Amino acid sequence: MCSVCGCGEGELTIDGKYPPHALIRGLQAQQPRHSHAHAPGMTQARMVQIEQDILGKNNQYAADNRHWLAERGILALNLVSSPGSGKTTLLTATLSQLQGQMPLAVIEGDQQTSNDAERIRATGVPAVQINTGKGCHLDAHMVGHALETLPIAAGGILFIENVGNLVCPAAFDLGEAHKVVILSVTEGEDKPIKYPDMFHVADLMILNKTDLLPYLQFDVAKCEDYARRVNPNIQILHLSATSGEGMAAWVGWLQHQLAGKTVNIV
Repeated sequence: MCSVCGCGEGELTIDGKYPPHALIRGLQAQQPRHSHAHAPGMTQARMVQIEQDILGKNNQYAADNRHWLAERGILALNLVSSPGSGKTTLLTATLSQLQGQMPLAVIEGDQQTSNDAERIRATGVPAVQINTGKGCHLDAHMVGHALETLPIAAGGILFIENVGNLVCPAAFDLGEAHKVVILSVTEGEDKPIKYPDMFHVADLMILNKTDLLPYLQFDVAKCEDYARRVNPNIQILHLSATSGEGMAAWVGWLQHQLAGKTVNIV
């Protein structure tokens, strides 16, 4: 698991700057030091202990993020997928439909470049870019830093576009209300059973790029069956961000989730 591989250590930037490690909303901001899982002499027990320590610290930051968001009635969604699933295209289409209805903001996660954040900002929605370097996922500490500079009013929606990866982001709570896993029909219907941890922790699966189905050998029913084998409670939406098919159902799902949030600023 990447939580013990040393990925991305010392390479984190937020909007191109190294974040200061001061207090983050009451928690001592010490980034967990990842240990090398394959170092000579590293026992399995020690690896497990390191992993538990890292995830435990992450969960503290996630709880703090969740509290901060809940006080302001902000719905936070963690968008996860393989690279190339169409997350950013879906996100820009979603923002275009929601603008003017509620406050919106985006945290973008990538190993390098600010390309996706620039695409988001072009829609008029504020975005913060987190570059993880060699890191293969966002964690709650990174998101906490991003929240310090990201302008979002109470009662809005925060989209967190995670690094493209169906493995490691499954283990890291960011403080979100829901994980939303996006699966493109170009990827193969067996992804849910190849990467079960991610589909197990997701509340919603979006089957994206459905406009391409006529040109592919993709078994939609089998894909849904695989997803529900892993997670019987997962919700599933079909859509194409390019054609617009199914977008109304997605926007309706977002509005329904936001309606369940209440603002309680103290």
